[in-house]
Formats: sequence, C-alpha cells, structure tokens
Amino acid sequence: MKKTIIYQAILAGCLTLAACQPKNETTQNEAGQTGSTDVASRIADCKVTLGDVTFTHAINGADTCVSLLADGALEFRCAEGLDFFCDPNEGKLSNNTLPVLLIPTDNTKPFTLTAKVTPEFTAEGLYNAADLFVYVNDTLWQKLAFEQDEYGNHRIVSVRTQGTSDDNNHDKIDAPSVYMKISSDTRTIASYYSLDKKEWHMVRLYRNYYPDRIYLGISSQCPQRGGCTSRIEEVTLSHDNVGDFRMGE
Repeated sequence: MKKTIIYQAILAGCLTLAACQPKNETTQNEAGQTGSTDVASRIADCKVTLGDVTFTHAINGADTCVSLLADGALEFRCAEGLDFFCDPNEGKLSNNTLPVLLIPTDNTKPFTLTAKVTPEFTAEGLYNAADLFVYVNDTLWQKLAFEQDEYGNHRIVSVRTQGTSDDNNHDKIDAPSVYMKISSDTRTIASYYSLDKKEWHMVRLYRNYYPDRIYLGISSQCPQRGGCTSRIEEVTLSHDNVGDFRMGE
C-alpha cells in the first residue's frame, strides 16, 4: 500500500524523492544468462538521497515508503505481508512483494555497503526486520537482516538465493540496533555485523558469482502482521573492501 510522504521545509534538499518510472533493462539469472525478465520491468527509476548515498532505483514502490527524520535517519515503512523469499518447499511461502531501495553497482570493482539499522520489533511481528541486499533479479540475490525469530529473539539472519532461498539464523542480539556490512573484493563477498562499528563479526562468506552489474539495497520487512517501520542511518557505500575477510576490518 502506497503512502504519501510528508515533506517538511527543514528537510528540503536533504531527501529527494522523484516519482518512479518503470525502466526496461536486461539482467542475468542465476545461471548467468542475460535477458529481459519480469522483474526488470518492475525496477523503477527514483531518487532518494541520504547523506552521501543516493538510491536511484526501487522495486515494489519502495520510494513511497520512506521519509527522512529530523535527525537525518531514514524511516522505512513496510506494510504487513511483504517479504522477499523463494521457498525451496514447492514455493508455498514464496513472496517477492518487498519494497527495496537500490543502487546500481559495478561488481567488477570492490565495494562495501554499511548501515546502522533499528527494526520495529513487536509481539506479533514475526520475521520483522531491516535488511541490506545484494540483488540481481527475483531468483538471484542475498539478504542480510536483523530479524525477529519464532521465539521472539532478535537475530542476525542471512538468506542466499540461487533459484530458491536458504535461510540461516545467526547470533542473537540483545540490543535495539546493529551495524551491518556487505563487502566484496570482486572475488569474495562477505557479510558482517557489529554493535559498536569497531569489532565486526562475520556472518557468511562465499564466492562472488554475481554478474558485472548488480544492485545494492536497503529495506524493511514485515512478512506476517502489524507492519514494520525500520530506522536506517549511517549508510555508506565505498569503492573498497575489508582488508581481512575473517575479521571484517
């Protein structure tokens, strides 16, 4: 459900939102084959600027779900029932309705995407989360999330999708916010989290098999009930990689 973003004069020039227009383009599937896909027609042009980072593309109307808070953080609102998951069990739980803001990225060069996230965790908000994305198309992507599990615990979760998704629960976090990071040296891609942005913990690491053109993104998810408004801040995108892939530094 699209929501109207209320602009405040004091924020003018800080957050720029332009109505998204559908963009036809080609992409690559999990087998590395190039061609037009349904999702390519759903990727839309937009402009959402947060600090030094500008998100220029969106899927599922993500640009209509965000606004800038007075302190400079981004508020990302997600209605209930929205998720990104390619269910390996005959597709019963598959869902590709999640709004995601995207930045086109040259995967032939190193990159590091970092953000501090504070998801809205509620009693009924099973799987509520804030996410970082590596995205190519609806069946080739990775998600790094700070997510609420079935027991009400708040965990780092990663989902790697090649046709269908795996689903990995990692460390339990007893804090409302966490820093998350995805970094690549073009050969290896790895995900990390930190509580203080100093000591990083590796979540997963694998070969960077993605095509030359990818998207990096942010989102807020609510697969079940109640909605989820996530606070996302301190977003940075640099064209370098961590020096130690085990330590994330």
